[in-house]
Amino acid sequence: MGTSAAGTAGHSDPRVLVLAGGLSYERDVSLRSGRRVLDALRSVGIEAEIRDADVTLLPAVQADPPDAAVIALHGATGEDGSLRGVLDLCGVPYVGCDARAARVAWDKPSAKAVLREVGIPTPDWVALPHDRFSELGAVAVLDRIVDRLGLPLMVKPAQGGSGLGAAVVREASALPAAMVGCFAYGSTALVERYVSGMDVAVSVVDLGEGPQALPAVEIVPRNGVYDYAARYTAGLTTWHSPARLAPEVAAEVARVALAAHTALGLRDLSRVDLIVDAAGRPHVLEVNVSPGMTETSLLPLAVQAAGLDLGRVLGAMVRRAAARPTTTA
Repeated sequence: MGTSAAGTAGHSDPRVLVLAGGLSYERDVSLRSGRRVLDALRSVGIEAEIRDADVTLLPAVQADPPDAAVIALHGATGEDGSLRGVLDLCGVPYVGCDARAARVAWDKPSAKAVLREVGIPTPDWVALPHDRFSELGAVAVLDRIVDRLGLPLMVKPAQGGSGLGAAVVREASALPAAMVGCFAYGSTALVERYVSGMDVAVSVVDLGEGPQALPAVEIVPRNGVYDYAARYTAGLTTWHSPARLAPEVAAEVARVALAAHTALGLRDLSRVDLIVDAAGRPHVLEVNVSPGMTETSLLPLAVQAAGLDLGRVLGAMVRRAAARPTTTA
């Protein structure tokens, strides 16, 4: 993959604003991601500063517009398209997909519908708003879900990340509690058929020559579920990068991840989360448009496995973003 696309730092390098923090449940993770991005950009000589996405942001951007922004915000602000839309209004280009694509990817049922339409495998699912759940009778609804999708099931918020509110349900009696836990983090629950297999994440990056899949990262959580604690607590998860996959399976996983990135209209970078079943078939679970950048995050692990430098990769992306005309989406 070479590093020529990333270039070297020079006087033409853009001034970059790294956006981190926010008010979501994932604020702490976002701050850690933002600091990692800041350090990586500065390591290759790019002028960058970090700023929270709060009431001071717009006046600062309008008074002194950066050449490009990197969105290191997780949760709704960074991933639902709203902040991207505001940056478009301010004429500030940014790394990552546009507001429209972010809105689709952020809503897991909508994204899964897009993937299913183009033949990309994703587990069967039902999306259930809390209001409908209550109106129609919880017991009757849950019985139908089990009849339709079987057991085990995966329950998680239809919008959100970092494994918050997610639970594996292996017995019908555990489903009500899982739904209550899910609704604590979102108004709609996504209940999908649980696929047993290897958890992998494929980061997709575009350094100027089209999107390409980095080596898959295999995720082995100690308790079997890659939840919030497993993601961000040292010692609870082991990662293998690249994943321990047969060459032909690794190639198929990369192909499916790229197809998902393309189908959702993404650009610059994304992370595709998949399960590889016992037969070696990949199933897309979700696609993240603002991947974590912390010391335990998967995109930096994949960059390292590819023999690349995170600062050079991000540098290539901010240069491309700075040269991109802004649009309103």
